[in-house]
Amino acid sequence: MAANWGKVEVAVEMAKGIAFDTCHKIYVLMDDGQMAQMKEYGYDPLIAADTTTPDEMLATIKDWYATSCGLRFVSGVRSVDGDPNEGFIDLIPQGSDDDEEYGL
Repeated sequence: MAANWGKVEVAVEMAKGIAFDTCHKIYVLMDDGQMAQMKEYGYDPLIAADTTTPDEMLATIKDWYATSCGLRFVSGVRSVDGDPNEGFIDLIPQGSDDDEEYGL
């Protein structure tokens, strides 16, 4: 399955920021609660949307994805009441690693 960057491109337009664990977890953070949560978790890099543009966030995510390990994925995450797992959406699921589709 090829990586579909269209979903990521749409998500960064509305995102509050992006985060990367420097291995394989890449997150598009959809609200201030998730920005605070990732800061609390110690994610670095953690890039706020008010310090960059959506195009720059997309380019950064593509760079992270290209240099991350084989278990990589990009998820959108928003704060929800109840089960926090319900706040995650696959933008690029694990296994979407067709290098020709990265758009790099």
